[in-house]
Amino acid sequence: MACPSILRSSTSSFHGQFPIAASPPRLSFGNPRNVSVVKAAEVVLVEKSESEKVSRLKTAYLERIIPKLKEEFSYQNIHEVPKVEKIVVNCGIGDAQQNAKGLEAAMRDLALITGQRPVKTRAKASLAQFKIREGQPLGIAVTLRGNVMYAFLDRLINLGFPRTRDFQGLNPNSFDGNGNYGVGIKEQSVFPEIKFDLGKGRGMDVCIKTTAKTDKEAQTLLALMGMPFRETGPVTEVRKKKLKSHHFSRKGTGRK
Repeated sequence: MACPSILRSSTSSFHGQFPIAASPPRLSFGNPRNVSVVKAAEVVLVEKSESEKVSRLKTAYLERIIPKLKEEFSYQNIHEVPKVEKIVVNCGIGDAQQNAKGLEAAMRDLALITGQRPVKTRAKASLAQFKIREGQPLGIAVTLRGNVMYAFLDRLINLGFPRTRDFQGLNPNSFDGNGNYGVGIKEQSVFPEIKFDLGKGRGMDVCIKTTAKTDKEAQTLLALMGMPFRETGPVTEVRKKKLKSHHFSRKGTGRK
């Protein structure tokens, strides 16, 4: 059996010939927001102070809008005051199955607009008349909450709508009866992140879900946030033109 002193001397001589390599630095997995993402020779720094900074629209809601809503609707509890719960932005792409590059470009543009990467929406059932199979990608959608939601809503109100061509205000009758409001945008180029393209424009639908119980409360909430609703006058009944007998004759159609 080998003597312990001999083993110690052989071990020391072995480490003398082959020095021990330094252990690799330990990576800290703390807050994932303090990361540096390197992609395509560009560095994107996400500062903790910027990610946790409260939006100015949320500050206005907490400081000025809540007292006005409590005074107008006589809420007894602050939790009864309606608020914006989430915003769902979706974009339909008909040729997503044949045009994979177009789908990726649409996802990249929507991520630039909303600040959050969207997900693909797929067909739940097969429809032969539309040549749609189950599981086929049909569009993209993204759900926004928290500070990202308030930041997008602020940019939509102060940048998106004013840059819309021939904008005459939002329709106040687009509520669904449960306090939720939906609006469609024809061109994504109204946002400064998207470059104007002379080709086929791509639009998107924005659904704002609130905790309001009635449409009136939801409209007051969004109006105080700055939503430019169109002022509607008295509703006038549109009289339909009465068709006469010559409209149904064969002479009018040019048939013999």
